[in-house]
Amino acid sequence: MRLFSFFSVGILFGIVMTKSEAVSWFRIHEMFRFESFHMYGIIGVAVILGATIIAAMKKFQIKTLRGTFVSYTPKNLNVKRHLLAGSIFGMGWALMGACPGPMFVMLGNGFAIFALVILSATLGTFTYGVVRDRLPH
Repeated sequence: MRLFSFFSVGILFGIVMTKSEAVSWFRIHEMFRFESFHMYGIIGVAVILGATIIAAMKKFQIKTLRGTFVSYTPKNLNVKRHLLAGSIFGMGWALMGACPGPMFVMLGNGFAIFALVILSATLGTFTYGVVRDRLPH
């Protein structure tokens, strides 16, 4: 049942991302060149919707699929670290035209080259895990 829930949410995510043009390379580059509000609007709606849903789940004590209550622990802000990490993430996003979620949507839409992008992102994440203890945090 849990697998079906994840599969259903993934399909819905793919449809929404495709129909809203959030997986469009041109839309993403418009955003990074500050030529269009389209992507900022999508991101803003997602943040507001996500915060609202989390607040409602906490208020009404809705349980997750694992049977635990929804909780959130704020992280400390490390400006230098987060600016560097955000810049690296943004450069990858701008160069590839997709962030992690839409990479799978693009693959599902038939852009086979994104299999290489997903493999590269996975290897990059693995590499970070290997060298994490030697990096300044």
